[in-house]
Amino acid sequence: MAPLILIAEDDADIRSLLRLYLEGEGFRVAEAADGAAALDLARTEPPDMAILDVMMPGMNGFELTRALRAYSDVPILILSAKSQDNDKILGLNLGADDYIAKPFNPVEIVARVRAQLRRAARTGGDVLRVGDLALDTASFQLTRGGTPIPLTPMEYKVLALLMRAPGRIFTKVQLYEGAVGPYFEGDDNTMMVHISKLREKIEEDPKNPRYIITVRGLGYKIEK
Repeated sequence: MAPLILIAEDDADIRSLLRLYLEGEGFRVAEAADGAAALDLARTEPPDMAILDVMMPGMNGFELTRALRAYSDVPILILSAKSQDNDKILGLNLGADDYIAKPFNPVEIVARVRAQLRRAARTGGDVLRVGDLALDTASFQLTRGGTPIPLTPMEYKVLALLMRAPGRIFTKVQLYEGAVGPYFEGDDNTMMVHISKLREKIEEDPKNPRYIITVRGLGYKIEK
């Protein structure tokens, strides 16, 4: 069965546009005009991905992201007419996997949806180990010294990339494209947010990281 994409957007024209392009690419679409209705749809038939507008009546996109993350790891793409960094950072911190500002190119939306679904579908059976960190790629579970550490889907993807190649330096663009898909102008801060959140979770002292190291002027690497 084709993947189901949930669209939560109060603008009927935008919902229709997204439906047109997504269904044209073979996806199934469920749509809602507000966050509460979208949450009901997600609980009735869990989607394979969610596209959420920020500014909706009642429950907004940030609140909906938080509600979905309380029980689901579904990939989430945030849409917003606001392009300020603080809105992007808030959405990512709440557990969204990607963010795009309006106005957007619907072809780009389809590309991002496909990229997220490809990554969500990749499963393995190996356990990646770096120091006290162990990342089970079958169950998507991370432990540090045996203690479970919860990760968002995006955090998992970024950490898995780093842990598969200890010592290798990844640029922000390489990490973004490896975890999300094609890099688009305006995505510069996205990876910095995810790296910061990962450090808060896995490092004893995030300001003096032991694992995820910044290589000035180049990018990031993970050290054993």
